[in-house]
Amino acid sequence: MDASTLFGLGFALIFAGILVIFVAIILLVISSTKEGRKVKGGGAIIIGPVPIIFGTDKQSIKMILLLSITLTVLLIILAVTSYILSR
Repeated sequence: MDASTLFGLGFALIFAGILVIFVAIILLVISSTKEGRKVKGGGAIIIGPVPIIFGTDKQSIKMILLLSITLTVLLIILAVTSYILSR
């Protein structure tokens, strides 16, 4: 792949991620206004192999922790595999 294709793909992925975030926020706001429901959620910021996790309740934090550990393990596997294949 050439640089312009990779740049375009990266830009499209970033745009798609931002779009998903906005749609999720809109859906949460709409669902929270119905029947007095409370919104529960959380998030993770992954810096290198270290996830920083935050959330509104214990169930959300446990789910985000599980997902971020899974993502971290997959990224480590991908990095090791990429290193082995490039040798």
